[in-house]
Amino acid sequence: METTTVKLYSFTYKEAKTYLFALLFIVGNIALPQICHLVPGGGLTWLPIYFFTLIAAYKYGLRVGLLTAILSPLVNNLLFGMPAIDILPAILIKSTLLAGAAAYAAHRLQKISLLGIIAAVLAYQVIGTLIEWAIVRDFIVAIQDFRIGIPGMLVQIFGGYALLKAIAKI
Repeated sequence: METTTVKLYSFTYKEAKTYLFALLFIVGNIALPQICHLVPGGGLTWLPIYFFTLIAAYKYGLRVGLLTAILSPLVNNLLFGMPAIDILPAILIKSTLLAGAAAYAAHRLQKISLLGIIAAVLAYQVIGTLIEWAIVRDFIVAIQDFRIGIPGMLVQIFGGYALLKAIAKI
């Protein structure tokens, strides 16, 4: 696997940059789902609410990732009713897990690593699915991302890798 050195950041909550970058990624996490929802089942298939959370956390650290992870689903719900309120807790949990896993992988590896991104995506999906199962008490509902969302996970992995490589030196 090829890796590329990446400039990683870990802004504090006291820095304006934290909120500026989070805002940019939140806008991305608002626009991308709107585009995907133009296709029936697009949100369930492409899992767009997570894409920029992955990038935010991997490139700019846990704090930017967490702000993006938490505010993106909440703002989307308030503006568009999506994700629906009944699945919002599961989305928030998975999104937060993704921010933590991506930030950890980037911090640990200090490189853009396809394996690191795969590990982050699988970690949030597997742990998130188990938590969702405990919440909804319906295994079929809980494994929905694995039944329908494989294309979205692949976009997160390969699209995330490509975008991170493209912005590696920034």
